[in-house]
Amino acid sequence: MRNARLLAFLLCLAPGMARAESKFYLEDGDRVVFHGDSITEQRLYSTYVETYVVTRFPERNVTFVNSGWNFDRVTGGDRGGGPIDLRLRRDVFAHKPTVVTIMLGMNDAGYRPFDPKAFQAFAKGYEHIVEAVKSELPDIRLTLIRPSPFDDVTRKPNVPGGGYNAVLVRYGAFIKELAEKSGVDVADLNTLVVAALEKAAEVDPTNARKLIPDRIHPGPGGALLLAGVLLKTWNAPATVTRVELEIGRDGVKTSRQENTKVTLATARKGGVVSWMQDDAALPFPVELNDPAVALAAKVSDFLLALDQEVLKVAGLDRPEYTLAIDDEEVGMFTKAQLAEGVNLAGLDTPMARQAAKVHTLTIKHHDVHHVRWRQVEVPWQDEKAPHLNAALKGLDALEADVVAEQRATAQPVPHRYELRPKS
Repeated sequence: MRNARLLAFLLCLAPGMARAESKFYLEDGDRVVFHGDSITEQRLYSTYVETYVVTRFPERNVTFVNSGWNFDRVTGGDRGGGPIDLRLRRDVFAHKPTVVTIMLGMNDAGYRPFDPKAFQAFAKGYEHIVEAVKSELPDIRLTLIRPSPFDDVTRKPNVPGGGYNAVLVRYGAFIKELAEKSGVDVADLNTLVVAALEKAAEVDPTNARKLIPDRIHPGPGGALLLAGVLLKTWNAPATVTRVELEIGRDGVKTSRQENTKVTLATARKGGVVSWMQDDAALPFPVELNDPAVALAAKVSDFLLALDQEVLKVAGLDRPEYTLAIDDEEVGMFTKAQLAEGVNLAGLDTPMARQAAKVHTLTIKHHDVHHVRWRQVEVPWQDEKAPHLNAALKGLDALEADVVAEQRATAQPVPHRYELRPKS
């Protein structure tokens, strides 16, 4: 069972909805390609996005490919990836995506004060990418991403003229204008992340530095912030499940059930309330045992806006209750807390552990793809090895096996809930 401070933090995230929910951006059958530099190549924010989609919409078939390459710019890269037209043809178009995200700029700006020449080259190169993608994929849904921050918050700026992130903000402003001009979507992964860094630096300076440890590449906590902003840009829903029960003289009434089916709700002698719950989704597995991830959750609205697994029970007559799921105690709550509503996402529940297994498989299939792409396809692309295609097909089949396991693992199963009065 989690500690009292964490539990109190989760309790304050349950009531109400963070925002009105619109149609989610990703649809059944979508194929998503993440294109970018090493921040994308890390396979952190992108795998968080995928795991969210797979656990929240387990019935949808949405596939994901990470095509980030370290030190890439709008012109491509000199670290083995090749020029941009090759990168796009081999690493984006070949996957026949319906959705593409692009995050570039960190390397293009040169880690120095604003340089008009570098900016002009960036603008020209970015316009070329957008034109090429739209020409090759006329029906594409394209999200341009304003560059994630260079951390000038938890450490003093080391670039004259206001710091390096101020340069990235100017690049991001251009990307926003280009998106509007081109009729495509845009996500700002800078502004809200900087705001979270500022809050984190105030409450926990040591762990705040771990959000973006080298000032460029987010750690798991920083990646959670990035993924959260992108998901909110795509109108990702907050609700995992929502259950509201009312205890009265006539027994237990289910007054509200969202994204789940409640059955066999009863109040037994001794004050025990029990029910079965058959959910349609799993919570996102936020690793709150990691101090930096817990800090990211605390200083952002990730749980409130994207991970609401709410239980609300009115009419209880005992001061405190233990919640057990499948006969395993997962939390202790007061009557008042349960009447207000508690968010179970983030607690160590059977559903959270199942979701964590899904995320492990998400990482595993991207690792297989990365080996296929970076250690076989690209190094051998100019060779005439007779078994090359067979090797690539074998790795594709292996990745497909992992994805199939991931999707099977993401299917929710029924659970038995009990609220037991504390003696």
